[in-house]
Amino acid sequence: MDITILSIFPRMFQALNESLIGKAQEKELVNIDVVDFRAFTTNKQNHVDDAPYGGGAGMLLQAQPIYDAMDYVEKKKPGKKRVVLLDPAGKTFNTAMARDFAQEDQLVFICGHYEGFDERVKDLVTDEVSIGDYILTGGELPTMSMIDATLRFVPGVLGNSFSAEEESFSNGLLEYPQYSRPADFCGKKVPEVLTSGDHEKIRLWRLTQALKKTLERRPDLLEGADLTDEEKKLLHKIRQNN
Repeated sequence: MDITILSIFPRMFQALNESLIGKAQEKELVNIDVVDFRAFTTNKQNHVDDAPYGGGAGMLLQAQPIYDAMDYVEKKKPGKKRVVLLDPAGKTFNTAMARDFAQEDQLVFICGHYEGFDERVKDLVTDEVSIGDYILTGGELPTMSMIDATLRFVPGVLGNSFSAEEESFSNGLLEYPQYSRPADFCGKKVPEVLTSGDHEKIRLWRLTQALKKTLERRPDLLEGADLTDEEKKLLHKIRQNN
């Protein structure tokens, strides 16, 4: 996978050289380039922003430097691209979107600042995406979050190929509780079923706990979840016992 990030603060993305994403780059599972679109300004002051027509608070990112930066990227890396604009008014990022992004050969993220973008920038993009109903100072941190979540679904990035499939939200449910050694820590013991060696009982326990946690903490997730018949029966039983 090839990822390009357009930002006026490229040094922020040094964090992507660490941990699993850093290792994924070393293994050439992903290539990440950061393009400073300030370098494409045509004014002497190197400004990338200007006041909005019609008045209003704040400044807008201008279309010209972003258009020219995208032209540069296209010439350097020809081919079909998924272009993601970080915008608080965009669709909310989730696991399904991360899976979808992971299928792409080329991703481009455009990071915003100030009061937003000149509306004409949106003609360049395929997706307008937000990470939640709150405002940050720029699109760099949301971009890193989306890249991290997306790369977890790229084969070879995670050490355990099943990890991304079993974690919270991967199947519409929160993840079940997990334990490690010692079996008894300060009098707090690991549930006996997990040390029983009975794989079927462990599977049912985990599924039941995932359903129970989701019902308690995020019941909204269950409203649109595509539950199996087994999950529906277990959920009905959990609700009866509450």
